[in-house]
Amino acid sequence: MKPLLSLGLAVGLGFTTLLAGCSGGSEKVRIGEVTRSLFYAPEYVAIEQGFFKEQGLDVELTTTWGGDKTMTALLSDGIDVALVGSETSIYVDQEGGTDTVINFAQLTQTDGTFLFARSTQGDFSWDQLKGTVFLGQRKGGMPQMVGEYVLKQHQIDPHQDLQLLQNIDFANVAPAFASGTGEFVQLFEPQASQFEQEGLGKVVASFGTESGKVPYTVFMAKQSYIEKNQETIQKFTNAIYQAQQWVTSHSPAETAKVIAPYFKEIKMDILESSIKRYLEQGSYASDPILEEEEWNRLQDIMDEAGELKQRADYNKLVNTTFAKTAMEGR
Repeated sequence: MKPLLSLGLAVGLGFTTLLAGCSGGSEKVRIGEVTRSLFYAPEYVAIEQGFFKEQGLDVELTTTWGGDKTMTALLSDGIDVALVGSETSIYVDQEGGTDTVINFAQLTQTDGTFLFARSTQGDFSWDQLKGTVFLGQRKGGMPQMVGEYVLKQHQIDPHQDLQLLQNIDFANVAPAFASGTGEFVQLFEPQASQFEQEGLGKVVASFGTESGKVPYTVFMAKQSYIEKNQETIQKFTNAIYQAQQWVTSHSPAETAKVIAPYFKEIKMDILESSIKRYLEQGSYASDPILEEEEWNRLQDIMDEAGELKQRADYNKLVNTTFAKTAMEGR
């Protein structure tokens, strides 16, 4: 079980906040996203294209930088809705929380990381990882759990067959690789594309493709909030579904142009190539429904990583009512 931060810390987390869709008569909804990532493109499209505003919602977007901090903010009412991996809701349930955290709208449906190799010579095979130094991600987080799951699917023991480094902070993994540490690294976009452009190596495999569909990033809220604000949650889900449909029906270049204000330090061609890569492997969910099969695969991955005390009840932690209503256009 992953321990959550003390609820008293929520006040001093130092959030990065963006106000969007402000309107005097709108209802305010505070979103906390676990990180700023173009992996969450539909969220930014919903803001920039005015889909939240059309639903009468005034969205305040905060980047909460980490699963524990995001869940702390949600549980202490620092935010209303969290965008974070579904595993966090399971961790809270395992701790015996009294106010259940409910997954109500899925945003991404695959892992978002890629296996990046320093050497670009010859065809890639998974056996090449044996005996190498591999920069992984934080223990207990979805990237690391998926990474280990995929390695095991290819008959590689991540703790015996290679030197797995997972004591480096998320923000420092890419710089560590760039400075010469490791032969392989697990990277999100746009870092993978940027490193390719800089000649540091190449993407040789996709953990998202290898692991299959999982509820990787989902909008969730406390049961008490949902019960008191059902109309708000429905409007929120309607806007997300509209954005998901927009992204799947527009080119990577069009999506890149819309979300560019959120990634001012990234070149447009890198934004486009990264979005294209995610679209091609189906990372952006085309609708907000979290399917039970995906939920079960998530738990298989968590169980394999030794992070699951007991199976979490899909019907307890997932509510697809709002997603289905949004898709029906009601």
